[in-house]
Amino acid sequence: MHRPTISDIAARAGVSKAAVSYALNGRRGVSPATQARVIAIAEELGWTANNAARVLSGARAGVVGLVLARPARTLGLEPFFMEFISGLEQELSSRDTALLLQLVPDHAAGLKTCARWQGARQVDGTIVVDLFDDDDRLVPLQEMGLPFVVVGDARDHPGVTCVRTDEVAGMTQIVEYLAALGHHRIGRVAGLERLRHTVQRTEAFRAAAERLGLEEVVQQSDYSGEDSTRATRTLLAQRDRPTAIVYDNDVMAVAGLAVASEMGVEVPRQLSVVSWGDSVLCRLTHPAITALAHDPMAYGAHAARRLLEVIDGAPPRAFLESAHTLVPRGSTSPA
Repeated sequence: MHRPTISDIAARAGVSKAAVSYALNGRRGVSPATQARVIAIAEELGWTANNAARVLSGARAGVVGLVLARPARTLGLEPFFMEFISGLEQELSSRDTALLLQLVPDHAAGLKTCARWQGARQVDGTIVVDLFDDDDRLVPLQEMGLPFVVVGDARDHPGVTCVRTDEVAGMTQIVEYLAALGHHRIGRVAGLERLRHTVQRTEAFRAAAERLGLEEVVQQSDYSGEDSTRATRTLLAQRDRPTAIVYDNDVMAVAGLAVASEMGVEVPRQLSVVSWGDSVLCRLTHPAITALAHDPMAYGAHAARRLLEVIDGAPPRAFLESAHTLVPRGSTSPA
């Protein structure tokens, strides 16, 4: 089949090829009526841009990238990222921009993916997630000239736009709530130790416990249900076990609830359970799990808007996403 060309569109529209190029790339030089007619004919003919020609002309790709360093089999088990990606897609599609998702084994592979995208002009920018406390991706991304926005607290990196949540306020809210219920020894099953938000939550957890005169104990995990099972068993096997446990995500909280049942620890009478992050998982368990709620879909949409602004040349800024809200449910009660 003959692939439609700019010449075909120009012949149908009765204009020059230069006018067609201006119209399709949204550049000045043609009237709005001509642009609308050219776009309509292009869609009718099924025209798509030639990638090599687009790169040479400097036109935008109309695509932004997202690299996730995790196995494909685990991505569908993470309600947060499913909703976050939905928010990205909702905002980007409303701006006629596509999302290119790439799963990689680690951050180094993700950086190589971004370099390949930039070299081929496949994307106009990228969303950076899973920020490490000692992250080494941001400077190379700046050097390669690929516009990006960090989802996380990157305020210590000059010239970087980030969209963050207040991890300190969220964790403080949880600890104060459990203290008000009379809990004096609180456990925490934390996520990956290198992630910046894990570090910030742990510091806030310990600071709030010290200020309120509480005992605290932290078990590290990898955010999976399997590792949460191990960590919860360790906490509940202690002679002086905690009367409340805070989990860094909903998947781990659900796994922890199952371990408590397995070990004969009644929730909430003998153990209160709190999840950082709310989802349908927290509402379907029995008892339903008390959670620190946030809207991942709105978070994704916010990050997408800021990336499009950066692509358009906006100066770097740090943006604070809306506050978390604690939603008490049946998994917590007075100690």
